Formats: sequence, structure tokens, C-alpha cells
Amino acid sequence: KHPLPEDVHARIKARIAVIEAKEKENQRLSVVVERKPWFCSGCPHNTSTRVPEGSRAVAGIGCHYMTIWMDRRTETFSHMGGEGAAWIGQQHFTKEKHVFVNLGDGTYFHSGILAIRAAVAAGANITYKILFNDAVAMTGGQPVDGSLSVPNIIAQVAAEGVSRIVVVTDEPEKYKGVSLHGSPPVYHRDELDRIQRELREVEGTTVLLYDQTCATEKRRRRKRGAYPDPAVRAYINTDVCEGCGDCSTASNCLSVAPVETPRGT
Repeated sequence: KHPLPEDVHARIKARIAVIEAKEKENQRLSVVVERKPWFCSGCPHNTSTRVPEGSRAVAGIGCHYMTIWMDRRTETFSHMGGEGAAWIGQQHFTKEKHVFVNLGDGTYFHSGILAIRAAVAAGANITYKILFNDAVAMTGGQPVDGSLSVPNIIAQVAAEGVSRIVVVTDEPEKYKGVSLHGSPPVYHRDELDRIQRELREVEGTTVLLYDQTCATEKRRRRKRGAYPDPAVRAYINTDVCEGCGDCSTASNCLSVAPVETPRGT
């Protein structure tokens, strides 16, 4: 019996190491159930990111990016400042006439206004939904660096030359007596679908400014006594509920979950 040459011994050792690594890989647990990130309970994006039947939206950087894996007819994303810019090139090669673009207020302040400027310059038929939730929610709820308000945004996008501006909010009464540049209409969020259907027919670049405070920020501020408690709360009566799931679909809310009762789920 002669000992193996050193090079042969090294090759065998390396091969055994590869086999052992593959064996360990096979022993790893496989993921059967995937829990994807979702909007917080009460998040304004549950409403604001909806689009009318027959339309689609594109995403950007922010919490609203998660709509890509939700049933929101939202696709693709871009870097900050490039929201919707791909449509500038695509629009010449499709029969599709219009798209919506979700754009967070923090991203708008950072560089998103550049995307709006580019769309206006290109004459793109596009509606930017500026989601004003009063916080940089994606990274922990920090305030936007600098001075940012709905009136400021309206004045800025008007100066950029957008075709039309509309404000949609859960609290339209707070705009009574507030001076807005150009006096754009202010609607309750219940009219979001109708407003979007109108805007997609407008030639050029339009802006829908959706104003509703981040739900997580509301909870934080309520703990500090800096935000009022809701006057009305929704309640699901388990004696009446038939478990159809419509409320979960309509609200897109994680807090709506099945409840086992003596009468069924």
C-alpha cells in the first residue's frame, strides 16, 4: 500500500467538502408559508393606492412600494426622482393612454418633483398621486427635512406647469378658509374613484394630492396626547358576520382577522 500523492489527496478532500456542503444545504428547513410585509392597520395607503378599473399604477420608493405584491394593479418601481419616468418613453409605443404614479411626500421633497418636471416637459399623460401622510414612514416616522405642506406642494407643482391639481383627504373640512394656490378643488376620499376617472381623461401631467396622516404616527401622537382619538370606531358583530371576507378585501387591513365562535368562523 502506497500513500496517495499530495495533489490527489487535496482534490479528494476538496470534493468531500463539496459533498458535505450539499448535504448540509439539503438539511435546511424549506419555507412553506411566506409572510410578506403589508401596510400597517389604518394606513392611508390602503385607500390612496387604489386605481380605477381599467387603469394601472407604477410605484416608487416608500411604504407604497408594497402595492407591487398586493392586488392594486401596481407594477415596477424606480429610484428616487425617477417615479413614472419610464412612462415618458413607453407612452410612444403603446395604445395605453395614461398611468398613475404613487409618490410619497418625503420622496417628493427629496427629488420626486424632478420626475414631475420631466413628465410635464415631455407632455406625458400621467397622474402623480402625491401621498401626503405627514411622515417619512418607511424608515421610522421621521419628519420630512424642511418645510413641507399641502399648500406648498400645490404652489410648487402649479409652477411646474401641471394641467390640473386636485386635493383628496379624509378631512376636507380642515381646508375651509385655507388659501390654496389656484383654488384647486378639495374632495372627501370617498370620491377618490370618481376623481381618478376624471383625471385619467385629462391631457398632460396632473396631480392628485392625497392628504391623510400616517396611521402609525397617529398612534404615536395619541400616546403623547398630541392627536385626538377617533370619534367613531368600526365594529364587526360576530353574531351577525357570515365570514365572507369582504371587509378584509375592502379595507386591506391586517387587523381584520377570522374569529372562531360557537356559531362558526
